[in-house]
Amino acid sequence: MYNFSAGPAQLPKEILNKAKEDLLDWHGSGMSVMEMPFTSDEYKAISERAHNDLRKLINLPDDYHILFLQGGAYAHFALVAMNLLGQKQTADYIQTGHWSTRALNEARRYGDINIAASSVSSGFNRIPPYEQWQLNPEAAYCHITTNETANGVQFHDIPKLPIPLVADVTSDFLTRQLDVSQFGLIYASAQKNIGPTGLTIVIIHNTLLNQAMEMVPTVFNYGRQASNNGRVNTPPTYSVYIAGLMFSWLLEQGGIKAIEQANQHKAQRLYEFIDNNSFYQCSVDPSARSIVNVCFELTDMSRTEDFLSEASKKGFVNLKGHGIRGGVRVSLYNAMPIEGVDALVAFMKTYSASQSQTRLKKSFHG
Repeated sequence: MYNFSAGPAQLPKEILNKAKEDLLDWHGSGMSVMEMPFTSDEYKAISERAHNDLRKLINLPDDYHILFLQGGAYAHFALVAMNLLGQKQTADYIQTGHWSTRALNEARRYGDINIAASSVSSGFNRIPPYEQWQLNPEAAYCHITTNETANGVQFHDIPKLPIPLVADVTSDFLTRQLDVSQFGLIYASAQKNIGPTGLTIVIIHNTLLNQAMEMVPTVFNYGRQASNNGRVNTPPTYSVYIAGLMFSWLLEQGGIKAIEQANQHKAQRLYEFIDNNSFYQCSVDPSARSIVNVCFELTDMSRTEDFLSEASKKGFVNLKGHGIRGGVRVSLYNAMPIEGVDALVAFMKTYSASQSQTRLKKSFHG
């Protein structure tokens, strides 16, 4: 079976087996990680290694803090605004799809939000050219969503801005090389490429740590968490443990550069097939196509449910597109092997051929 879920997504088998091995007794401690006090030496070792491996993976400069928090990215749509709009009450948002729209709508509860650019008029099938962005020089920050899972669009060029750049990187974090020094803050839920739900990673530059509104809850005050090593409250310990295993696994695979090459290869394989088979179509502008969420339709959309059903019978599961878009969505996160993509392409080829034969027979007998 190949699980193409958009999230929670599959994890590498090596990580699942390691978690199984450690489940009842972590490294001879007599405790499961789920039972460890977060102040214990054992958990401190787990947390410190996770921090260090992540910092190494993304080549993070010393003037950034890594925070392992809770809440999910949706909660941080509000928390980012609450943490950064304490001194300036306005922010710019780039609207490129479903999740950036939700992010800006949450932020509107806490300040004056300017949609500096939007691709809504094109059905969110592209990224607005930077030349068209109408930025406010007095804004506290500019927010982007680097990859839109529901729409299948992705930023492939990150602009350098005169104001702090903030990004929801939930669905493409650790799938490609990213120069974090271009950002003031990035945040990501874990359930795509990092681990199970329950963990949100926030990476923030030192200069943005004391911009919070007074109303922000203490446990979600980025500055307070940074000054207390992320231990204002009990962190999501088991999710941090799994994330740490993922970071180690990524390093073993050759780091982010090697992972990015593998992900590009997977996406290219699928897009090339779609573009050369008239049975399928992808409406996303080629310059903005996501390498981790390939969204497409059947030319005859009435066949979509049958396609999904037949795919599931063959072991290709969780291919249904997001509710706001429909169609088919193939999520190619880090744990998906190229063999899964090749097998899916083979199925798609067989399915389209069988449908074409069926139509020919009906036409002949008609």
